[in-house]
Amino acid sequence: MAKLRQIAIYGKGGIGKSTTTQNLTAGLAERGSNILVVGCDPKADSTRLLLGGMHQKTVLDTVRDNRQGITLENLVKTGFNGIRCVESGGPEPGVGCAGRGIITSIDMLENLGAYTEDLNYVFYDVLGDVVCGGFAMPIREGKAKEIYIVASGEMMALYAANNISRGVAKYALKGEVRLGGIICNSRNVDHELDLLRAFSAALGTHLVYYVPRDNIVQRAEIQKKTVIEYRPASSQAAEYRALAEAIEQNDRFVIPTPISQDELEKLLLDYGMMELADEYDI
Repeated sequence: MAKLRQIAIYGKGGIGKSTTTQNLTAGLAERGSNILVVGCDPKADSTRLLLGGMHQKTVLDTVRDNRQGITLENLVKTGFNGIRCVESGGPEPGVGCAGRGIITSIDMLENLGAYTEDLNYVFYDVLGDVVCGGFAMPIREGKAKEIYIVASGEMMALYAANNISRGVAKYALKGEVRLGGIICNSRNVDHELDLLRAFSAALGTHLVYYVPRDNIVQRAEIQKKTVIEYRPASSQAAEYRALAEAIEQNDRFVIPTPISQDELEKLLLDYGMMELADEYDI
């Protein structure tokens, strides 16, 4: 029986959680892992690149259309390198709580036997800048034991990452969930690598991997593919493979120590001053 690692990926909206998760899982699948990706976003775009752009019917839409006789085959589609894909979906815009789709989906997947013994990983790609409500379900209910936060050197990305770490710390005190580290999805911010290392250390964790910015990611997305499928010999594909190895080998799991707003702003200011020093040679 494979050891199952259940991982939730959080981060600021628009930071690239879904792109990072799909390219990461493509790398892990190349390494022989059996993987289930559960998209926890009403937009239902967490598995698009793995499925070649196919619009996957969500769990909530399936339930709404047919409350009887739902099978695992109705909910799970197989994508790149055998990765199993599910989209939780959400309510109609402006109606209901989007987070409830996550609760419904995970419960249904468990009841239908989606968490098979051969699985090595389950990834939850979670919407939101903060860990609250239904969006906290993967960690609140003990489904995901490992949390990774995708961030960049931008102020709002770090602000969101710090807020998310507060939620992780809260639930960690009550259970087994731990922060596995920060993944930097680079925005080419000045001194970004040093800033992310310092920020990670301030949270009591580490920078798991720094994914450099490369326009090949956008070109692959236009072709509805992960970079590993689109250009397997590219340097960016090698970066995602290295990220996959870093996640596979990671054994540093902590209860984070979120910092105050003043401490965060000082950190940003310190590295902003480094930029000025470089510019004016001071």
